[in-house]
Amino acid sequence: MPNPWKRSLLIPALAAILGAQTPVAKPGHAESIPITSAIPDDPALAAYIAPYAAKIKASFGQPLVKAPQGLFRGRRGEENLLGYWVADTMREAAQHALEAPVRFAITNAGGLRANLRPGQLKVEDIYELMPFENELVVVELTGAEVIQVLRESLLRRGGEPCSGVRVKVDGTPAKATLTVTWADGSPIDPTETVKVATTDYLYGGGDSIPTLKKGRRPFTTGLTVRQILLDRCTALAKAGQDLLPPAPGRYTIPPELREALREKKVNLQESGARP
Repeated sequence: MPNPWKRSLLIPALAAILGAQTPVAKPGHAESIPITSAIPDDPALAAYIAPYAAKIKASFGQPLVKAPQGLFRGRRGEENLLGYWVADTMREAAQHALEAPVRFAITNAGGLRANLRPGQLKVEDIYELMPFENELVVVELTGAEVIQVLRESLLRRGGEPCSGVRVKVDGTPAKATLTVTWADGSPIDPTETVKVATTDYLYGGGDSIPTLKKGRRPFTTGLTVRQILLDRCTALAKAGQDLLPPAPGRYTIPPELREALREKKVNLQESGARP
């Protein structure tokens, strides 16, 4: 039986191969048709894409790197170590692209569509994790705006995966306090302008982090997040290293406050932990 999820993974890869060969349909009547295994393959279309699909299938099966522990998005109350790795990789790639320090990176947990299970990773695993064409973007924000980005991400989804900072929430749901420092524990200067790595999706207003839209001097790297993850895995394997999860501890939130954030029943204020 055809697997609609596997079939959907072919779309971004096929688009890259077919390019201008694919005719552009003229606008007309639109109808929503759910993609399920009940829809049979079109013989003519299947024959047309067969050589491309074979090439993609072979590519998807290529080994990348070993991940003996796996990387996981985290269950209820757990930290998103997979998201931390993605954010770290984004920040590292942004620094390489700009040849300049990038202090902070943030992505969205909702865009990470699969865990990386323990064992030998393949190209297919990264496509399942990141099936979108999201591009790596670098913008400039002040320290105060970085803190506000994290506040918004906490109120929206309980804290999005990030890199370069440590976040602590304490107090009570009626009066919760947010404290943010850089990863080394140093305070964030609210007036300092820093470079921030994110995705074009978040910068464009996706997932309700409006302060990211204020990012100045946007630099589009031309790199998809998927590709930088593939490149990172390849580099680790070439160096004879395994892919290991980052250390936890970027978010410190007591269970009561985590639950209040999830239910959107928390009054979250920034602390005075600034220089």
